[in-house]
Amino acid sequence: MDSYALTATETDCLLVIDVQADFLPGGALAVPDGDAVIAPINALGKIFRHVVLTQDWHPAGHASFAASHPGKAPFETTALAYGPQVLWPKHCIQGTSGAELSPGLALPHAQLVIRKGYRPGIDSYSAFREADRTTTTGLAGYLRERGFTRVFLCGLATDYCVAWSAVDARAARFQAVVVEDACRAIDRDGSLERAWGDMAAAGVERAESGAIGG
Repeated sequence: MDSYALTATETDCLLVIDVQADFLPGGALAVPDGDAVIAPINALGKIFRHVVLTQDWHPAGHASFAASHPGKAPFETTALAYGPQVLWPKHCIQGTSGAELSPGLALPHAQLVIRKGYRPGIDSYSAFREADRTTTTGLAGYLRERGFTRVFLCGLATDYCVAWSAVDARAARFQAVVVEDACRAIDRDGSLERAWGDMAAAGVERAESGAIGG
């Protein structure tokens, strides 16, 4: 990308993915070094006039929790109605402190919070489409109605919610740029390498926060 392509404009939106207590150090599903995303995200917030946040928002007993499947352990896989599902520790349960957005985020001008994963039987990594790949969140329609053509993605985790959101942004015909230093990954069993491969194949671009201007 050239320098012009890295200038935030009125048709760009910063999409901040799942920077929530349960994904930060000490949380139920902590992403390694997850709190390191907060400073670069806050710096990006000073550049982007348009910001959207996402929030994992599970009911108790969600189908993606290992505890909902007797005999299963976190990070094992099971078959749900829509296909294979990684099972997670209980996390981001509606109304709990673990589901709260990090108080360290300094994004008072954020214009929308998209909650996802609130359907009891369907997980939701992507900000655009849930894990059944047909149920939409409404984000694509919102971005189109607002006139946005490109999203810059950051947050947690690179290899799951960020990657799925970036690939789905491309499928919805938005340009997509992942801000690498404003993301952190879980990276189990090669998941990060696979995610970058999937994003590259979809036409997702990569950038560092310091290369983005307003």
